[in-house]
Amino acid sequence: MRFLLFLTASITSAFSQAQSDYYLREEIPLPKGEIMEISSIALMPDEKVAVATRRGDVWICEGAYGSDLSKVTWKKFTHGLHEPLGMYYQKGSLFLTQRPELSRIQDSDNDGTADVFETINSDWGINGDYHEYAFGTSPDKNGDVWITLCLTGSFHAHSNWRGWTLRITPDGKMIPTCSGIRSPGGIGFNAEGDVFYTDNQGVWNGSSSLKWLKPGSFQGNPTGNKFHELAKLPAPPKPTDGSRVLAERLKFPDYIPPAVVFPHGKVGQSPTGIEPDLSNGKFGPWKKQVYVGEQTHSQVQRVFLEQVNGIYQGAVFHLIEGFEAGLIPIKLDQEKGVLFAGGSNRGWASRGSKPFTFERVKWTGKTPFEILTMEAEPDGFTLTFTEPVDETTASNPASYSMAAWTYILQSKYGSPEVDQATPTIKAAKVSEDKKSVRLTIDGLVRGHVHHLKSTGVKSKAGQALWHADAYYTLNEIPAK
Repeated sequence: MRFLLFLTASITSAFSQAQSDYYLREEIPLPKGEIMEISSIALMPDEKVAVATRRGDVWICEGAYGSDLSKVTWKKFTHGLHEPLGMYYQKGSLFLTQRPELSRIQDSDNDGTADVFETINSDWGINGDYHEYAFGTSPDKNGDVWITLCLTGSFHAHSNWRGWTLRITPDGKMIPTCSGIRSPGGIGFNAEGDVFYTDNQGVWNGSSSLKWLKPGSFQGNPTGNKFHELAKLPAPPKPTDGSRVLAERLKFPDYIPPAVVFPHGKVGQSPTGIEPDLSNGKFGPWKKQVYVGEQTHSQVQRVFLEQVNGIYQGAVFHLIEGFEAGLIPIKLDQEKGVLFAGGSNRGWASRGSKPFTFERVKWTGKTPFEILTMEAEPDGFTLTFTEPVDETTASNPASYSMAAWTYILQSKYGSPEVDQATPTIKAAKVSEDKKSVRLTIDGLVRGHVHHLKSTGVKSKAGQALWHADAYYTLNEIPAK
């Protein structure tokens, strides 16, 4: 038994040391005696950080960027809000998406506490159900705030506009924008400014995923379809129970498939906050990729996105783990390259052992050997790496393996992996600069998740990949 405990501790320590070579994760001390189940993070001037909690408090933190975190100070800005899940700072005010409304709060007399409270819009429904969450963005390029509304109890739509994404214009008008939502865990932008949200495994969701909120689109869950009548919009699609996403989207052009599926248990279980990397290398080499928080596994994942035939798709990779609670919001300071993360374990357990957490992550400046991008080709994929590869291992098809599957689109909860396939790696051609490999593959399957293992690949320096697994959702195969 002692040997097994020692072995487990050694493996954990080895992983922790490897991660700390590249990313330094640090806990930020919280105000003593307070329940800080962090649900929103907003960056303010002068390196102040605002955090909102699930219990409705807003606090202002100073010192969160400092070298000595023991000097962090906190001041309560306000209390009594209703579970804010989305907050941003603009022109001296904080804007918050609460369960029943989009709000603006301000400290007009500069005494450090809020004294102005304004409702910008409250045109959607709410009841006492615990699951009627509302997640909101910062303004898009038009100034609109996007809000995605969870179903009632995650199975029903007992309040108006549950299961929809709405836009709130700068003048406070509500515009119903997308239908087919189930149980969002976060909403945000990619580097190009398009809006995505994370939906969780459940009814009409075989596995959790990152989904593109193309205006006018249907996202797959018909529970809230009935609300189209409120705005005199066309009826959203009604998919066939027991079908597949690809089969239904071929019937319904408005049905936008998940951009990237996160296979349940393999890539977390409850994806949450979304942040693009616009830091120009201040947080590592992942320029214009997307970070996604994870509640159950207490992680941050990395997503590479591309468009093929007008549809988003791409690959998800593990990045950072070991956070002290289940993550809900993440926020990257693009200028300073600091990632803030907060969360809570209430309602859903997580790998993190604490009831709530507030943490920051900084890149050490050392780049891990990783698959940087994974781009779809007519007969395979092109992998780009963060550093030159060893040509002998990278050009050997035996260094790679692939499995593919999809999920049942059904009114039952979740789905097993079905319609399994085993694509064959036929050839691996290394580029002249040794930074990329063109994989030729027989047996790609449109609409399937393709799990690539690159365990045999080594860098020119002889290093194995930090993370050898990539999960690519192949919605479209490029034309030859």
